[in-house]
Amino acid sequence: MTDLGGPGDPHRAKRPGDDPEAVASQIADAVESLTTLWSVAAQEASLRLSLHQLRALRTVQAAPGLNLTALADGLDIGLPTASRLCDRLAAAGLLERAPHPDTRREVQLWLTPHGQHVLCDVADRRAQALAAALTAMEPAERAALSRGLRGFLTARNTLPPDAGRPENR
Repeated sequence: MTDLGGPGDPHRAKRPGDDPEAVASQIADAVESLTTLWSVAAQEASLRLSLHQLRALRTVQAAPGLNLTALADGLDIGLPTASRLCDRLAAAGLLERAPHPDTRREVQLWLTPHGQHVLCDVADRRAQALAAALTAMEPAERAALSRGLRGFLTARNTLPPDAGRPENR
């Protein structure tokens, strides 16, 4: 039997999707759909790159001049894997390695103009694909999504970085 008590009633029937686990499941589905949208848009760009290659380029774009160790750490991959990844990106003309001006053994990583162009192309295609999906929504749904995302980001930014990990529950 469903109890239809008032808002203060602890036995009040919840609307579908009210509890955090149900919402988390819906968000996971949306993120999976967004990831697919992102991946398809990236594959339609002027140069097809793997997700690892795109992540590497975006990491270098965010921190121009970083070294190979910092890139490997940022991507959570081993140093040899990062080195091979950079070899492929450099061979494609997307990444440039340059000696560090102060440390002879250290190499800095920089995007080439072509690498910048490819990242801009991917970002533009992703934005267009996302805009197309958002255009298909009702204006009230878009407004609700925007409010919900702002609320999520605010809540997430108030939590410690390791909140929600199983060992912290």
